[in-house]
Amino acid sequence: MKRELGIAVCGLACCLCSENDVCHGCNSGECPGNDGCENRICARDKRCGHCYDCTENCRKGLLSKIKPYGFTQFVKRYGEQMLLDCLERNEKNGVVYHREGIFGDYDDFDDVEELIAFIKNGTR
Repeated sequence: MKRELGIAVCGLACCLCSENDVCHGCNSGECPGNDGCENRICARDKRCGHCYDCTENCRKGLLSKIKPYGFTQFVKRYGEQMLLDCLERNEKNGVVYHREGIFGDYDDFDDVEELIAFIKNGTR
């Protein structure tokens, strides 16, 4: 885990991304989809650092996917540091952020509350 890369604007975990050898995180300006990222553009226009700073509960852009939406909701409730702590603990305990491609243990949910509980507890 590269904790210093933190959480992307949309809620994805740059700190755990398999691309972080070539990308230095969403907030570095080096993210491959940076210029056209709907969530980044929206946050910039609203003068928010991250989607979790926004008062709206939208599902646009990457927030239409369970993982970034759940991570964003987790940070709204518990804060970014707790998310990073949980992700780090879970990784040490074998929870996988990415397998082949972009699918991992955090993607295997249909219910955001179940995902949030999994983040907190590291077990299903």
